[in-house]
Parts: sequence; structure tokens; C-alpha cells
Amino acid sequence: MAQTKAVTILKKKVWVLALTLFFFLLACGISTAAIDLVDENIESAVEKELSDDQAVPAHLIDVSSMDNVVTLSGSVGNLLAKERATSIAKTVKGVRSVVNRIGVEPVTIKSDSAVQADVIGALLTDPVTQLYEIDTRVDNGVVTLEGQVNSYMEKAQAERVVKSVSGVKEVDNLITFDHKTSRSDKEFQADIKKAMRWDTLVDQELVQVSVDNKKVTLKGTVGSAAEKDRAINHAWMIGIKEVDASGLMVERWARDRDLRQEKYILKDDDKIKAAVEDALLYDPRVLSTDIDVNVNNGVVKLRGTVDYLNAKRLAAQDARNTVGVIRVENQLKVSRAAEELTSNELEQKIMDKFGRDVYIEAYALTVEVVAGVADIYGTVDSYFEKTRAENLASDVRGIYVVDNNLVVTKTYDPYVYKPYVDDSYIYDYDWYAYQPRVTATKDDQEIKENIESEFFWSPFVDGGDITISVDDGKATLTGEVDSWSEYDAATQNALEGGAVAVDNDLTISYRQ
Repeated sequence: MAQTKAVTILKKKVWVLALTLFFFLLACGISTAAIDLVDENIESAVEKELSDDQAVPAHLIDVSSMDNVVTLSGSVGNLLAKERATSIAKTVKGVRSVVNRIGVEPVTIKSDSAVQADVIGALLTDPVTQLYEIDTRVDNGVVTLEGQVNSYMEKAQAERVVKSVSGVKEVDNLITFDHKTSRSDKEFQADIKKAMRWDTLVDQELVQVSVDNKKVTLKGTVGSAAEKDRAINHAWMIGIKEVDASGLMVERWARDRDLRQEKYILKDDDKIKAAVEDALLYDPRVLSTDIDVNVNNGVVKLRGTVDYLNAKRLAAQDARNTVGVIRVENQLKVSRAAEELTSNELEQKIMDKFGRDVYIEAYALTVEVVAGVADIYGTVDSYFEKTRAENLASDVRGIYVVDNNLVVTKTYDPYVYKPYVDDSYIYDYDWYAYQPRVTATKDDQEIKENIESEFFWSPFVDGGDITISVDDGKATLTGEVDSWSEYDAATQNALEGGAVAVDNDLTISYRQ
């Protein structure tokens, strides 16, 4: 009852704020049309976000919106691009949900037996799925998966792995999961609430969580469709059998700073440490209990070992998405593989991954491995593909370092980190320092307006608290944000707005 009353008060507060803003705009003679989330404007915003992404062929995708429900149609060359288009559309402010009717026509035509061989190879070399016996069938490019894993998240990982295989048109995921646990519904409820509360990408104030016989029900309101997906992922803890989020609504007004006052108060280092440890424990991709977390004034230091190189980056990302974290110092090391492979065998494993991957298969890349250090050579079109190639190599057990020597041809095209979409944090890669080799193609005022538009459509950046100035294409950002993730997202939005460089002078303001 108390919780229901609190939610009612918060909703009233939001509507008062909205009405105050409306009458203020009227009094100033400012049209509210500029901030109207009508379907036409949402369509344009989604199209813009898709066109800015290096991994989605936006020219092949049609976007329509009705009552803020976006429908995507057209045809792309792989399932990952189709899935990524949905994720990107969900990050646009005002989008309540996304209907994906995009067809998949694989660029590479393979026989079903060839697709099945590649699917089996992909599952056997992924650090998560190789732990399970998963049966596969392929019929006209449609892959059916069967077997049993511990959790829904591992089931979802198997599906992602298969979607990355060239020649796959669709995945029918029949994998079951059942993890015996003595944990009570009350314990699950508390842990799910805590996971949302400590995630910088979820404003949980208006979300209600209930658990009955290991079945989770989420109700309430969140500020974006992407945030809803994030909340659902937190609900799928190991041992949970079902998640019902049909009662969790998406309303743009729920993304209001006043609704997250409690989230961004100053946090004790001990509490941040516990939250980071929980985030690492709940991520099945990290696969390590040998990680020591130390926190000093919000700076997280990770030490210990992980089983494979990519887990080191994933652990840092889990820490970075934790409320209260200012910076992450990643000192994790990769443990020695139980079965040491020869350099030739490791090279072949990486080349096999490249050969079946939907984004990398078209490129003539080479790999040299010496003492667990993989050097990658060749040319790709984009920073996204360079990053993906490195991640594929980093998933191979026995690889401890990757020297990424790939040459990117489209250096003028920035690869920006999308908080709700990407697992790869681009600034974790030693080789990446985006410096466009072109001068500004727009005048400073136009760039400023474009950046303001990016902030407005972002479900994550509160542009009202940021001041933008642009001089000769270089954007300077000043003001306050609530988290390190929002700080980074503001930089990415400025680049997407056309800035040739960004001086981010934002401060992270934790309330006392």
C-alpha cells in the first residue's frame, strides 16, 4: 500500500512538472511543436539513428510509426543487423515498442549442411555455450536449437551466437533451462530490485517487482523501450522460470531527473563494491569467481583472473554501468588455458571464427599467433568491423593479447558507443582514438542544433542540464550529468551530431 501511494505521488509530481513546463513555454511564446513526439518526428529520429550506425544497412530499412509504436520493414543480409536495428530504434525517446518485420536474405548462400557445421563450430567455440550440449537442425537456413542450460541468459547467448553465423535466416530457440535452487521468491525479488537500483541504465523508481513460484512480474513505468529491455534482463536471474513484463509501460515522462533523486545520491565505496561484485556474479559471460574488486572514492580497480580475454572487457563494462562508479582500472589477467593449443591451432580457431561470421567473412584477414599473442592483419571498412574482429579473437581460450593491426578505410565515419546496444566500450581498445580526417561540413550553429537534437532524442542524456558551444566544428560540453555512462553518452551524441572533436567538461554530480 505504501509503495502504491509513493508511486501515485511521484506521478502527480511528474504531471505538475509537465504542466509547469507547458505554461512556461506558452508564456515565453515558444512553440511546443519543437519538442512534440509525434509519429512523423519519431520516424525521422529512428531513421537518423539507423543511418548513423556502422553495422546496420539503413538504406535497406523502412521505418513507420503509429501511436509511437515503430515498425521496421525491408531486408538485410544477416540476423544480427535485424536485431541491432530493433535495439537502436528502442533507444529513441518516445518509442513505446518496436515491431520488426525485416526479412533476412543472407549474402552468402550455403547448403543446410554447411550452415549446420558452422553453427556447431560457433557454439563449440563460444566461452558460454561450449559448456553445454546443444542439438541443432537446419532447414532452408532456419536453425532449430534444442538442449538444456542453466538460465534464460545462457539460452539467449546461444541464440546470439547462432545469429552471427553467415547463411542463417532464422533461429527457432527451443532450448530449455532449469536451475535447481533453494532461494526464496522474496530473495529473488530483493536481488532483482537491487540489480535495477544499481544499474545506471535503469531508472527503477516507478517499477514494481513481484515474484511468485520463481515467476517474475514487472509492472509500472520506464522512460524508454530500451530501458524496459534492460529491466527485463535483470529479472532473468539464474533460477527464475518466467518473466512477465506486459504490465511495464513505456512513457517518456518517466525519464525525469526528479524521479531518480535517490538513485544518484553519493554512494559509499563499500556499497559500490558490493554492487559491482553482484553485477559480475550475475553476468554468465564473465565466467569467473576469481575477481577482486576494490573501490576508492568511486574508482573501481579490478584484479584477479578471467578465463578468456573478452571476459576482461565485459567485467569492466559491468563495473562501468554501476551507479557511483567514476572510473574503472582494469588489471584483470587471463588465466592459462587448461589445454594449451599450439600457435597454429589457435590461428586456425580464429580464422574459422572469421570465416563464419556475418560481418567479417567477406574480408581477407590473416592471423599470426606467438605465445598466446594474436596479431591480426588486413583491411576492413569500419571501426565496428575492426572491433568485432578483435572480439572474435578475444573469445578464443589461449589468447591472452590481441594486437589489432587492421586498417580501416572509412576513417571519416565515427564508431560511437551506444549504452543500450553495445557490449563493446570503444575506449577500452588501445588502438582507438577517433580523430576525423575531415574538417566540419556544417557551420557551427547547425552542428550545435544537431547535437541538441541528439540529446533530445536520447533516452539516456538529460540535455537540459548541458550547455553546448561549437567553435570550428569542435563541441565543448559543460554542465552536470548523473553518471559516468551519461557522460560518455553525451560525447557520443555530440559526435553523431556532426562535431569533428568533443571537449567534454561535464561534471558528474552525486547529490549529498
